[in-house]
Amino acid sequence: MIGAVVDESNGKVLVVQDRNKTKNAWKFPGGLSDLGENIGVTAVREVFEETGVRSEFRSLLSIRQQHNHPGAFGMSDMYLICRLSPLSFDINFCTQECLRCEWLDLAELVKTSETTPITSRIAKILLYGLEKGFHNIDLTMEELPAVYSGMFYQLYHRRLPES
Repeated sequence: MIGAVVDESNGKVLVVQDRNKTKNAWKFPGGLSDLGENIGVTAVREVFEETGVRSEFRSLLSIRQQHNHPGAFGMSDMYLICRLSPLSFDINFCTQECLRCEWLDLAELVKTSETTPITSRIAKILLYGLEKGFHNIDLTMEELPAVYSGMFYQLYHRRLPES
């Protein structure tokens, strides 16, 4: 799960460089979900744990599926990319996990070679959303009642136009 925290007022995005990777590339903060934890809650928690920045869930942007991933405990890996809005801006990053943490201009992140392929692609998607409207890229979350009494589920979908 990753959280792409976008400051819409200035076009900056929160990125980190992992301490434990062979290549010090810019990427979005993220990590594993806890058992029973919703997508947005995981993204918000992981961003805070890695960067000290508080944020709120806005949408699901994309899903990466990969098989035989070395860090997936012998399972196939589903990597969900969420768009978050910042609630705070001061960085206090986790020095055990991160080498660096910065607010970078999204247009610069799109152009840099110091990133991973997925970060570069998501940066392009986010820049498009910033310029053309996030309603063009977002999968929003709607909580609906399940067929099981008293239970609910989250449905992620492109919001329908108001009629």
